[in-house]
Amino acid sequence: MSWLVTGGAGYIGSHVVKALHEADMKPVVLDSLASGHADYVPDDVPFVRATTTDGEAVLAALREHAVEGVIHLAGFKYAGVSVSKPITTYQQNLTGTIELLWAMNEAGVKPLVFSSSAATFGTPDVDVVTEATPTNPESPYGVSKLVDEWIIRDTGRAHGLRHTSLRYFNVVGSGTPELADTSPHNLFPLVFDALADGRTPSINGTDYPTPDGTCVRDYVHVSDLALAHVVAARRLLAGDTLEPVYNLGSGEGVSVRQIMDTVREVTGIDFEPELKDRRPGDPARIVASGELAARDLEWQMRHDLRSMVASAWEARQARSS
Repeated sequence: MSWLVTGGAGYIGSHVVKALHEADMKPVVLDSLASGHADYVPDDVPFVRATTTDGEAVLAALREHAVEGVIHLAGFKYAGVSVSKPITTYQQNLTGTIELLWAMNEAGVKPLVFSSSAATFGTPDVDVVTEATPTNPESPYGVSKLVDEWIIRDTGRAHGLRHTSLRYFNVVGSGTPELADTSPHNLFPLVFDALADGRTPSINGTDYPTPDGTCVRDYVHVSDLALAHVVAARRLLAGDTLEPVYNLGSGEGVSVRQIMDTVREVTGIDFEPELKDRRPGDPARIVASGELAARDLEWQMRHDLRSMVASAWEARQARSS
């Protein structure tokens, strides 16, 4: 028996595969490689090159590998880009989830851990987001994740799917130098790329009502995130009842200025970030509570900001060498 990880060749997915492997839960990767990397899949892990929008291919993988549960991370993950590419976003995220659920139902596979997003909240008007905070997504990406949660919920009611959805904000760091974040839209790769190219990283807005005037966000280490997925998978497989949604948050957050200072310290590259005007729509602070996940999914922040930056920088250097 094994666990299928959709999007398992991606940055987060490969860390989930690593955590499953270490827990002896026999991962199988399904990935189209649209943004993933084949070399992120270990040689001893079965790899199916396919997209979740191809339900028949997913069904064949579930049956061939005797899959007992699914961790679903595949999809179009760029919130900002989704505004200009709504059709792509909805096709990948909604159709992909629907086809996956159809295949799971056909194969009789019941446990599902869904990788959702804090983009479902939009711009909350509270200091700390909880699972009870109203959802108000502001991008096609956020909408697609919220609708996916609804589809999964309804499938659970109709067909006995055992599921939970994990919402999180900014995932950073690396659990091993071989697995770097290569996204062209995430903060850490953008800062590292700028430094590598001799450019100066920038801060958008320094007059927010925060301690240092820059935006405060929730950053969590990818290895901590991966472990929470594995615990959720194990509990669902055991027949335990979980909440439909969990926030994997730090409860505190860090500012963009703190990140820049830590990057300068870790890399040894002396720079002063370029200060720019605010970007429209950027809230001053978005931080989530992880208390519910700590209670049920062994969630905790095992890495501080310095270790997040250091591990990400090490992986960035290894990837470019």
